[in-house]
Amino acid sequence: MEVVVALLGLIVGRYVRTLAGCFVPNPPDTREEAHAALYAVLRTVPVPRWPPTVEVATAAVAALVAWRAGLPYVYFALAGTALALIDWRTTRLPDVITLPSYPILALTLLPTGGLPRALLGALALAAAYAVLWFARPEAMGLGDVKLAGLIGMAAAAMSWQAWVVAAVGGQLLGALYAIVLLLTRRATRDTQFPFGPFMLLGAFAALCLGQ
Repeated sequence: MEVVVALLGLIVGRYVRTLAGCFVPNPPDTREEAHAALYAVLRTVPVPRWPPTVEVATAAVAALVAWRAGLPYVYFALAGTALALIDWRTTRLPDVITLPSYPILALTLLPTGGLPRALLGALALAAAYAVLWFARPEAMGLGDVKLAGLIGMAAAAMSWQAWVVAAVGGQLLGALYAIVLLLTRRATRDTQFPFGPFMLLGAFAALCLGQ
């Protein structure tokens, strides 16, 4: 099963690479940008490009999550990898990927039997990040709040323990990265950096450790 998922990840990784190149830090028109991204994806031939860094990373994350958490969580792994790469490159988490992922993820999690808990987890983590955003809007974007809902849904579907690991893990990883930047004098206390990749790393760790 993991081998099949890894091959799927290689193919999807090619589309992830295309998507990542379609988004820019300050888009002039998000609707036009979304249409351009969709057109680019439809034109993409699913053959890895050299060096296949994105494709291999997508395959590795998908296979690892499938092995440790199960097939219902593969969509979250694939979408999360795309969002992490886009956020790292542009400091954005596009709604065109995040918002449709809610119903898709809910459908993929149905076989787990934990959908009611997943929906509660999504609401709880999104609410927690909404409070953080309200307290310091200059340090966190609404995209992080929307992503938190997806992470809460995926982690809580597994267990509340996994939810806690995902919630705390993302914050710890982001804080450690900020400390490293400060110690190496590559940033100041006011420097902003993409937080989504660290949130997703915490979520992937929670899924892989949850069972």
